[in-house]
Amino acid sequence: MALQSSKNQGLPGFWGTADETKGLLSAFGAFVLWGVSPIYFKWLSHVSPLEIISHRIIWSSVFVLLLVVATKKFGQLLAVYRDRERLLVFVATTILIGANWLTFVWAISNDRILEGSLGYYINPLVNVLLGMIFLKERLNRWQTLSILLAISAVVIMTLQIGYLPWVSLVLAFSFGFYALLRKKVQVDSSVGLVVETTLLFPVALGFLLYLTFTSSEAASLGTGGAGFMYDTGSLMLLLGTGIVTAIPLILFAVAARRLKLTTIGILQYLAPTIQMGIAIFVYDEPFDQSRLMAFALIWVGLVIYSVDSFRTRRRAFAAPS
Repeated sequence: MALQSSKNQGLPGFWGTADETKGLLSAFGAFVLWGVSPIYFKWLSHVSPLEIISHRIIWSSVFVLLLVVATKKFGQLLAVYRDRERLLVFVATTILIGANWLTFVWAISNDRILEGSLGYYINPLVNVLLGMIFLKERLNRWQTLSILLAISAVVIMTLQIGYLPWVSLVLAFSFGFYALLRKKVQVDSSVGLVVETTLLFPVALGFLLYLTFTSSEAASLGTGGAGFMYDTGSLMLLLGTGIVTAIPLILFAVAARRLKLTTIGILQYLAPTIQMGIAIFVYDEPFDQSRLMAFALIWVGLVIYSVDSFRTRRRAFAAPS
């Protein structure tokens, strides 16, 4: 009986229970992959964002469906389709993640990676807000201070841009609500992703087939491809979007079911920090002292929150049961 209880609760580790450690590692992997993903999608700048998203949907669906079949979870997939309530939730998450994907790819294609990174700096604040409102999560004074520092940084960035950063806001709020809804749905991460991609699969496939047949003449004249009429290298990159998309989303879903939204919110700073570095040092997007000050405030807030979280976990494990 004691062994069963320990298995369910997880064993203490450096970052907490075994379950929490798995969640932290999954989150770390997801955010690093999201951080470097602009490089991959920049290679596809010659393809329209709508086409890229359509390929992402199709190949992600195929890749994860094979994973579901290989891991013998097909029965769970059918159970979701038979459950109207859960299916409605997945309709909502599908719309949210679709809007997030499209906005992200558009920002990369239009040399606005920094604005995209700002969106993912705002996103943890949205997660904290949603966690407090819907999940009754609370912050102590140090956590509150770190959030206030991050808010100040976001304000500085917004003022520096000089206009409403709609790219940032769409990315932040679409993924914030996506995380909240996926946390509430008790479905395996790979199964959930199959549901989301298959719901959009007919639309994406129909769109690409339409482009393929209506743009075949232009493609043959060398004026550019469309749909499935690209060169082999481009098609391989488009096919690879399935893997590039599926792996971090699966890792994120694993983390979302094991960690508080406030914890996930702070860890998500990793992805935009990597994106910021790529925007500045790889693609030469402008980065002045005001932007540097904003990012510095965010990093200070992250350090404060992380140290406080570590001390809180240490005290919890040290306390007598």
